[in-house]
Amino acid sequence: MTAHSATPRPDRALAANAEAEERLLRSVRAMRPEQVFEPSALPGWTRGHLLAHLARNADGMVNLLTGARIGTPIAMYSSLQERDDGIEAGAKRPLPEQLADLRDSAARLAEAADAMPDHAWGVEVPHRLGVFPAAYVPVKRTQEIHYHLVDLALDCTPAEWPADFVSRELGPLTARHLESGVLTQELLDSFDATPAALLAWLSGRSDGSGLGVPLSVLPALPR
Repeated sequence: MTAHSATPRPDRALAANAEAEERLLRSVRAMRPEQVFEPSALPGWTRGHLLAHLARNADGMVNLLTGARIGTPIAMYSSLQERDDGIEAGAKRPLPEQLADLRDSAARLAEAADAMPDHAWGVEVPHRLGVFPAAYVPVKRTQEIHYHLVDLALDCTPAEWPADFVSRELGPLTARHLESGVLTQELLDSFDATPAALLAWLSGRSDGSGLGVPLSVLPALPR
C-alpha cells in the first residue's frame, strides 16, 4: 500500500464516510427495479454485483475495526472465494433487498466505529495491499464508495467527487504511474484538466477526453 504521510483524524474520516454512505443510499433509492440487473461500468458486473460488493465491503471493514479493538487481527474476508461467493449470491437480489443490505451493513460499520477506543485507531490492520492503521478504515471505505458510485453508471460522475477525496487520491495515483514510466511528466504538464478529470482517467473511469489533449497521445494505463 502507498505510504501515508499522516494518520487521518478518525472523527473527520468518519464524517466524510457518513456523507459518502448517504450519497450511495440516495443513488440506490432513486434506481428503478430493473436497473439492478443491468450492466455497470465494470466489465462483467451488473449493478447488483457492485451493490453486493459494497455491502460485503462494509462488513469486511467491520472485521478490521473489530480486530483492532480486541487486539487480534481479523481479515476482511476469510478467503477470496468467500468474497467472490458473497458478491455472486448478492447480485441476484431485487432492489429492496439490495438497499436494505447496504443500509444495514453501513449501520454495522458505524456501530463498530463507535465502539473503538481512542488507542485502537492506531492499531495496524491487515489488508491485501499491506497493513495500515485502523484510522484508515473509514478512509478506505469512503474511497470504495466514491469510485463505485461512478461505476454504477447512474447519477454520479467524477465531477461530483468531493475535492478532499480527489486531492487525497490524485497524488499517490499520479506518482505510481510516473514511477512505472507509463505516464511522463511532460505529458502530465500538457494536460488542461480539472483534478477530478485527471483522477477519473488515472483510475480508469474516463477515456481521457476531458484532459485537453488528443486521445491518441494518451498511453494505455495498467489496471
